[in-house]
Amino acid sequence: MSPSVKLHSHELTKHQSLVLNALAREENPASAYTLLDHLRAEGLRAPQQVYRALDKLIEYGLVHRVETLNSFVACAHPHDHRHGLVVFAICDQCGQVEEFSDQAIERRLKGWSKDHAFRMSKASVEMHGTCGRCDHPPAVESAPHGL
Repeated sequence: MSPSVKLHSHELTKHQSLVLNALAREENPASAYTLLDHLRAEGLRAPQQVYRALDKLIEYGLVHRVETLNSFVACAHPHDHRHGLVVFAICDQCGQVEEFSDQAIERRLKGWSKDHAFRMSKASVEMHGTCGRCDHPPAVESAPHGL
């Protein structure tokens, strides 16, 4: 592998590529320590290596931090860095996180900021609840009684 990988108009270092690829394989948000455990065989040894890579990937818009879970997710829209405000719907049952953007919420936050002379540097919204799969799990067929 070359020292850096060309992706999304940013030159990624080997560690950044490894972290991004590991995060993209995760089904749910992952902590830096979980990522480190998955990447030890690839040569990453210290949490600081993972955190440095995550910081750059966040700066590039390729990764998001899910604050309430103290974990990270690969951006669902890595090619569209204009999506503005990011909203996360977090299932408290299975841990699934859905990412979306909502311009109406973003406009309201910007309007409030303007009205209150507040300079917003960044914003994210995290909703906790139960996803549709967990709220309405498929019916489980039971074996006939007496067997």
